[in-house]
Amino acid sequence: MAKPILKTDELVKIFAQDTPLEVHALRGINLEINKGEIVAIMGPSGCGKTTLLNMIGGLDKPTSGCVWINDQEITGYTDHEITEFRKQNLSFIFQFFNLFDVLTAVENVTLPLLLMGEPNKEAEEKAKVILREVGLSSRLYNRPNEMSGGHRQRVAIARSLITNPKIILADEPTGDLSSVISRDIMKLFRRLNEDLGQTFVLVTHSELIGSLCDRIIKMHDGLIIS
Repeated sequence: MAKPILKTDELVKIFAQDTPLEVHALRGINLEINKGEIVAIMGPSGCGKTTLLNMIGGLDKPTSGCVWINDQEITGYTDHEITEFRKQNLSFIFQFFNLFDVLTAVENVTLPLLLMGEPNKEAEEKAKVILREVGLSSRLYNRPNEMSGGHRQRVAIARSLITNPKIILADEPTGDLSSVISRDIMKLFRRLNEDLGQTFVLVTHSELIGSLCDRIIKMHDGLIIS
C-alpha cells in the first residue's frame, strides 16, 4: 500500500499550559491522509478542527506528538525551515479570502511566485493561466471589491495552486458563500483533484461540503471520534 502523504502521531496541543486557563485543544490525534484524497474535518465549534489544521500546516507547534508530510517530520523544524517547507509543499485557503484589496486578481495570484524569486513576467503569465483554469478569464484585472464572493474565493484558490503544492489546507473555504456557489467551488476542487492529483484537507461545518468529499473525519473535544 502507498504511504500516506500526511500523518499525525499522538498530536497534543495545550494552550496556556500549567495555568488556571489551560485548554486541551488536541488530545492525541492520530490521522492518516493519502495522496489525492479530499478530506473534510468536521465537528462543533471549539472541537479543535482549526487547531489541527494549523498543526498540519506548521502555523503553530504542538505541545507533543508529530506531523509527517511526505515522510518528513516537520514538528521539529525551525521557523525558517518550516517557512521554506510550506513554500514548496503546502497552500492555504481561508474563509475570508485574505486578498490584497489594492491588487488585481493577477497581482494577487503572482505574489507567492514573486516571494519565491520568480521574475515578474513569468509569474504573471502563470497567474493568467491558473486564473483561466478556475474560470476567471474575464476577471484578470479586477480588484477584489469589483468581484463577487465566489469570484474572490476563486482568486484565492488560484493563488493557492500557483506553486503546485502537494497539499491544500482550507479553513471554511465556503463558509461565507451560498450553497449554489459552495457546490461550484467543490466541483472546482474535484476537477483540480482529478486533473492535478492535489490533496485537499478541508475544515468545515457544512454537511453539504462534507458530503462532497471522499471522507469525513469527525472531531469532538480535541479527539477524532469517527
